[in-house]
Amino acid sequence: MSIKNLYILLLLFIGSYIAYTFADNYIFDHRASFFLEQKLDLHDSFHLPIWLDVMYIHVFVACLATLSGAVNFSRGLAWHQRKFHRINGYVYAISVMLVSLTSGYLAPYATGGKLVSIPFNMVNLFWPIMIIAAIVHARKGKLEKHQNWMIRSYLFCFTNLFIHLISDVLYKLGMDYTLSYTIGVYGSIVLNLMIAEGIIFYLRARKNEA
Repeated sequence: MSIKNLYILLLLFIGSYIAYTFADNYIFDHRASFFLEQKLDLHDSFHLPIWLDVMYIHVFVACLATLSGAVNFSRGLAWHQRKFHRINGYVYAISVMLVSLTSGYLAPYATGGKLVSIPFNMVNLFWPIMIIAAIVHARKGKLEKHQNWMIRSYLFCFTNLFIHLISDVLYKLGMDYTLSYTIGVYGSIVLNLMIAEGIIFYLRARKNEA
């Protein structure tokens, strides 16, 4: 399958994923009822209205990062609409920063406690660093390295998707929800890194064959 067709499939998948995410978080379960039922030993500092507001912002900017990041992988935009590509890149970068910031608030209340909040906070730290690395390489004209760091950073837009895919399967197999969610968090990080490096390897191999 050509790169163009793969990109079109990616856009269709992302459009469906964003639509589902909005519907799930803003319509069907706007109070996050099921998710909150699984949280044990919440801190005294937990305030539901504030938590929900931060979560709504978190979901919105995460979807914006997912969309803007996908758009910027278009080679046509990158070569022929460079100003838009650059502006949209900063939209992506700012969105990621806001995702990390809001996640920093949400992490202490994560299902699974410290065992889960630690990897979340590590992602909150290293995800923006990946963006900075991508921007630095772009400014230096090292476009292949820029693309590679963008691929690595972009995969983390799907962290929540992979968490729920893994945890839902384990939960339906009879595993305790907290344990399945914890495994999902660690598993999603590993998957993000593996898929990103797999894509980079594939693109490099295609380039060498050309």
